[in-house]
Formats: sequence, structure tokens, C-alpha cells
Amino acid sequence: MKTSKPDYILFDRDTQAIIFNEQRKAIQRMLDFDYISRREKPSVAAIVSPGREGYLKVFFGKREILIPIYPTLREAVEQKPHADVLINFASFRTAYSVTKEALFYDTIRTIAVIAEGIPERFERELAALAKKLGKWIIGPATVGGLRAGAFRIGNTGGSIENLTMLKLYRPGSVGLVTVSGGMLNEMFNIVHQNSNGAFEGIAIGGDRYPGSTLLDHLLRYEANPDIKMMVMLGEVGGTKEYEVVEALKAGKLTKPLVAWVTGTSAKVFPTEVQFGHAGAMATSASETAEAKNQALREAGAIVPESFDDLGDKIREVFEDLKAKGEIPEIEEFEPPKVPMDYADALKKGIIRKPKEFICTISDDSGEELLYAGVPISEVIEKDYGIGGVIGLLWFKKELPEYARRFIELSIVITADHGPAVSGAHNAIVAARAGKDVISSLASGLLTIGPRFGGAIADAAKEFKRAFDAGMTAEEFVNDMKRQGKYIPGIGHRVKSVKNPDKRVELLKDFAFKNFPNTELLNFALEVEKLTTAKRDNLILNVDGCIGVLFVDLMRSTGLFSEKEIDEFIEMGGLNALFVLGRSIGIIGHVFDQKRLKTRLYRHPYDDILYIHPDEEKEFFGG
Repeated sequence: MKTSKPDYILFDRDTQAIIFNEQRKAIQRMLDFDYISRREKPSVAAIVSPGREGYLKVFFGKREILIPIYPTLREAVEQKPHADVLINFASFRTAYSVTKEALFYDTIRTIAVIAEGIPERFERELAALAKKLGKWIIGPATVGGLRAGAFRIGNTGGSIENLTMLKLYRPGSVGLVTVSGGMLNEMFNIVHQNSNGAFEGIAIGGDRYPGSTLLDHLLRYEANPDIKMMVMLGEVGGTKEYEVVEALKAGKLTKPLVAWVTGTSAKVFPTEVQFGHAGAMATSASETAEAKNQALREAGAIVPESFDDLGDKIREVFEDLKAKGEIPEIEEFEPPKVPMDYADALKKGIIRKPKEFICTISDDSGEELLYAGVPISEVIEKDYGIGGVIGLLWFKKELPEYARRFIELSIVITADHGPAVSGAHNAIVAARAGKDVISSLASGLLTIGPRFGGAIADAAKEFKRAFDAGMTAEEFVNDMKRQGKYIPGIGHRVKSVKNPDKRVELLKDFAFKNFPNTELLNFALEVEKLTTAKRDNLILNVDGCIGVLFVDLMRSTGLFSEKEIDEFIEMGGLNALFVLGRSIGIIGHVFDQKRLKTRLYRHPYDDILYIHPDEEKEFFGG
């Protein structure tokens, strides 16, 4: 595999990674580390999210950038050949297959496997394959690692505040390797307090068969001239530390090595103890922490008497190297400050922002959805019904039962009026043209207006105006005649006094039985007597009946002021009731046409009057 980096360098300031699985928070943390490290380019080149593609919008410092998302690892590798690191966030079920696939791509050199619980036989296979191919695996069961001022794997090192405090935004002189990912963060802290900081830190992972060993990384540090001393934190169980012992004896490790193996407390327990990691259990005397510490000490490592003394030993070695002139001067600088995310700042209450939207009818921001302050569970338990929900969401009021029932009755009555009316007709034509349900519904709803359905609001407005002005029925009829206007809500094409509209009869019967007051309906019926005396089809139609009864309803409840009633009518609230009801029928017609698999509609020629321009002049002049 071709690479411009020396074998001992896994990461530098130009390293870019492909992230397997969309780990938004980890990706943002990597980019925030890039920012405080003053990297010019982000360390994340691409994301693999199986079955999905597009872009993830994230921050790189103060500006937002887009990171491409690919549905397969192959596509990501082909599109981003310069990315030589894969950070594998796949679950333990798929981490093996993803890692194995990645090992065979020439451009991928290092793979960090985060998942725990991968079967040991798979781990051994992956480790052997990586060594055969000259690749590196960090993990499994690891947080990853970090090269100070250059590259961070996922969440390594903790919060951005912690990274800044430990000065990991610039390199120090210490190479650090641990078994435990959790202890890596603590070791960064100890190294920072007792030296000029870490150059690099790697957690190999707590499983028994990691993809790379403690010794593998110590040998890299040995070869790296920028690393002046090394720190290792092993743990009880396994034999990984004895590889380091043999390397020390063979002179392969010559730089000062401060080492400690955790788990010395195991001896106080009467039986074998399984610590946090899969490999952290001594099955023989040689696997105990005491035996390993003693072997490391005898081989030449600097081993403290206890973990509490580890920092002191690091300081002693560092100061000695510094006195010898082997520690270079570190360029100190104030790292750029990562802007706080808006959501975090809002949560902490340190900012305020004027809201662009106002909502006073519902609230989905808490544990339970609220309709006008009423929990949805209460709406269901107390059987508010559609009428009650309309009361809450349209009026922000808890309507009495008769009001709820009237609203529901109105919806049922207006739900459909056959296929010939404008709304249903348009929706049917659209459905037959192959349009979807929503498009067909919209086509039908767009016909609702002053000539179809809109009479509900106009009837309420005109009858209320006349009644409130103290007009008699005759005065109202004459007033409308003087204005040259038809009385909205009066008249029907088919129904008449002799053939009454059953829908109107149902509405009137309900109102007379349940409403405390029907004064506007009574007024409208007086008007009807006058109009039907002229022509028997000039009856109070369903639009007019609903319009006047809604005014009676709002007045009867005592919940609405006259201003609120007028406002509701003016903003189209009554027409909305017709829209809501008629939508049910229109959708029904759309489904009907689709079930019947009807073909594209074309209006018949014999139903169209064709008049040519010459004929128009002949007939009408001009």
C-alpha cells in the first residue's frame, strides 16, 4: 500500500477519516478538535450510512460545512481515496464484516473499531489479517486515540473543555498507550500535569485479542523522534505486557518507559475477579498485576510502587530529560474558542432569542402533547371527540357537549354532495389523470370559494349584520335587493318548500332541541318565508343554516365575545368547517376512482358549444 507517511506515523495534521455509521455528535467533536488545533481541513472526509446518501451539515469552527454520506463503504473509499483512516462505529454484529472489508482497500491504512462484544475468533482473524496486509487496527472495545494538535478518533479525550485544559491542541513529548479507553482520558491528565503533555495517546481496547498491542505502539513511539519518553498503562489478565518486557530486554525499547499495570487490588479478593474488560482477569500467577509490574521493573521500565505515584515518576523522568536538553521548546498558543452550540447555550440559560413563530393552540415540546393546554391523554379519556378537538384547536376553548355534537353533525352533513359538484368533480378528474390523493384533494379544495361552499361565512355575516341592526326580515330582503345582491344561504337548485333538504331539517331539529338560543335561525326562517313566497326553491339552504346556527352556537355558550364571533367569521373560520367536512367526501371520491381504475377523463365534444370568431360576430355583433 502506498503512503507518504513513515511507518511509525498513523495520524498527522492532514489525516482524514471515513466514519462508518452516522455518529453526529462524535463527528462534531472531531471537527471541534480540528478547530482548536488550527487544522486547515476537517478530519472527516465522508460518512457511510448503509442505505442512505446525501450530506450531513456540521460546524467547522464558526461556519457550517457539508460532509457527504455514502450508502456503502466501497463508494466512500472510491470517492475519498485520500482518506486513510476508517473509524468503525458499527455494532458488534457487523463490526467484523465492515472491518474485514476495509482491510482490503488499498487506501485504508488504519481502522479504529469502537464496538465491544465481537467474538474472539473474529478478533484474532482481523488482527492476523491486518498484520499480513501491513495495516493497523485500534480496538475493538476502545475509544480510539488522539494525536495532539493533529487528529482525534471520535470521542477520545472527552469534552472540548477537557481537551483545551490538557493542551491537547498542540503536541507534547510523551507517547502514551493504555489498554483501557476510560483510563486514557485520566492518563492524558496525569501526563499533562507532570510533563509538557502528550504527543499521542492510544487505547488498544480491553478485549483479550486487540488488533494492535501495547508493544506495537511503543515500537512506533520508539521510532518517532518527536517522542522523547513513553508511558504505558496495562491491566491485570493476559500476557500483552510480557511482550514489552521482552522488547526491553532485547534493547528494542531504549527511550524511558514509565509503566504501570492496574489491578493490584485483585489480591484482596478470595476468588478470581473479572474486572471491566473481557481480558481483565488473571487465570495464572503470571497474569496478575503484581507479577507484571515486577517483570517490567526488572526489565528496565520505571515502575512506581502504586498508581498514586505514577505522576511523580513521569515528572522525574521528564525533568531529567529536560535537564539533559532533550525536551524541545513547545510553541504555546491560545487555541481558537469553539462557539457554543445554540441548543446547549439555550439549555444553560445563557442566551435568549426572539421567537420567529408563535403557537397558542398546541405544545409538543414537553413530555405529553397538549391541545390548548389539555393533555392528549385527557382529550382521549374524556372523549372530547372531533368537535371537542376543534374547540380546543380552533377556538382554544372547551366547548359544551351540545356544541361538540353540532360541529360533528355539520361535518357529517357537509362531507359529500355527490360527484357532480365542483370540488368532487375536480378531484375525480385529477384522480383519473393519475394524480396522488393529496394532489387530487387539493384540486377539489381549490374550487371552494364564493360560489361553492363559501356561502356559509357570507350567510353568517349578512344575517348577523341585519339582525344586530334591528332589521325586520322584510327590511333585510329589501336592503339586499337595493344593493343588488343575492341573499347568501338562500336558494337551492333542486330542493324547495315541497321537496325540503333533509340536511337542513336535521340541523334545525338538533338546534331546537339542544341550543339554549336560536334567535338568528329564527330570523333566517322569517326571511325564508318571504323568499319562498316569491319562488319555492328560495329556501334556507345547508350553507345558510350552518352559518346562522354557528353564530347562535357561539352566542349560546357564553364563551365568545361579539368581537371574537366577528373575527372568526372574517378570517374564514366557517368556510374552514365546510373544507374540513367536504375533504372527507373528496378523498372518498378519489379512492373510488382509484379502486375502479378509471381512465383519463376527457370531456365529450357533444357537451361543448364551439363558437368560431366569425360566428361570434354574426351572433353578437362586434
